[in-house]
Amino acid sequence: MKKFDFKKYVEFKVYSVTTIKKGYGFRVLLKFADGSDTTQQHAGFSSKREANAQRDEIIGQLHAGTYIVYGKIKVADFMEFWLEEVMRPKIADNSYNGYKNVVYNYVTPQLGKMYMATLNQGYIRKLYNSIAEKYESIARLAKTVMNTALDYAKSKNVIAVNPAEGVPLPKKIKKKAYRELKIDVSKTLTLPQVFQLVEASKETPIHMQILFAVLMGLRRGEINGLKYSDVDYINRTLKIQRQLGKKPNSKAEDVPPKMLTKQEIKPKTPSSIREIPIPDYVFEAILEQRRIYEKNRRRRSKEFRDWDYICCSTYGNPRSKSYHQKYYKELLASLGLPDIHFHQLRNTYTTILLKHDFNIKGISHMLGHSKEIISADIYGDTAEIIEDCLYAIEPFMEEVLPESRKEKYYDYSDLKEIDEAAEEYLMAA
Repeated sequence: MKKFDFKKYVEFKVYSVTTIKKGYGFRVLLKFADGSDTTQQHAGFSSKREANAQRDEIIGQLHAGTYIVYGKIKVADFMEFWLEEVMRPKIADNSYNGYKNVVYNYVTPQLGKMYMATLNQGYIRKLYNSIAEKYESIARLAKTVMNTALDYAKSKNVIAVNPAEGVPLPKKIKKKAYRELKIDVSKTLTLPQVFQLVEASKETPIHMQILFAVLMGLRRGEINGLKYSDVDYINRTLKIQRQLGKKPNSKAEDVPPKMLTKQEIKPKTPSSIREIPIPDYVFEAILEQRRIYEKNRRRRSKEFRDWDYICCSTYGNPRSKSYHQKYYKELLASLGLPDIHFHQLRNTYTTILLKHDFNIKGISHMLGHSKEIISADIYGDTAEIIEDCLYAIEPFMEEVLPESRKEKYYDYSDLKEIDEAAEEYLMAA
């Protein structure tokens, strides 16, 4: 694999037109931030006038930042470098495998021998069409791959513009609906059933996992990654800033035993990093769990792994993603509750808030889905969930008109009423 050291020029000098090899041309001197420089030659013009016209255009490109510094890179070499060196360290294994399939089985065979600077929309369109003839899903992924890769190429002055930008997929491929969280209430629990589950889970090792899922709407990976240091004990809020999973490109020998899938990784999306209020009932449970944690740490001082995880073994080891499964299924069966997936406890949490008319934008923030439309067939008509079209429009506006994320505040006062009702029921049980 070829490796590239892409550098942004910080200064430039364009020399006057002169005779070069029985014609006319000029040279461009580029200086980089590390003190290095390079000279590029533009020659082969039949007249001095033609060369000067090109020189003026090059000066404009240099000022605009669109000048191609690395013009002699083939598509195959660039795409391999982008996939292995740029993307692989950042994305999950499943995503990497999907990208790899697109790059090596479709992009490289069709466009690999071309130079990056010669790519245009026609070539990109042909690529999408040829893939779409066989696999619609891969064509969609190819569009993502090409847009992302060529955006990176543009930022490194490999190409002047992104030729994939604005190129649509073939008309026969229907556009996927905007990211929409659809909730089937037949696969969620009612509030009384939630109370049953919470109460019964006290006798199992997954009581905290149940609370975080059904009373705070957290994902499994987020739950396992929670630490006591994430708790603001004064304001009673919880910071979600990591999850446990497998780091891209990692191997078992690189981590402690049985920790390959329990590594700390970034949350699912930037929106997943959030701070949310802790219900009183959950807060008290965290305090109790902390007392147990400290007791185990003192009792097993030599063997205990003081990693600060809230959901951990008696030796301080973090829980695996599937640890809860056995206990969870047994709970549902013993209580006669619907046999729903653990993730649907998160949907249950969402449904309860929607039924209590909690602000949809606030719910999206708490779930870590700030750019997602939430819908649920609760009232017989999904459209009734989004009572104000503004809630539907805002995510699109944020997507189309991105801006730096600012601190957002939501009115969580409605949560207190729900929390108090839950606590009253549980205390009486």
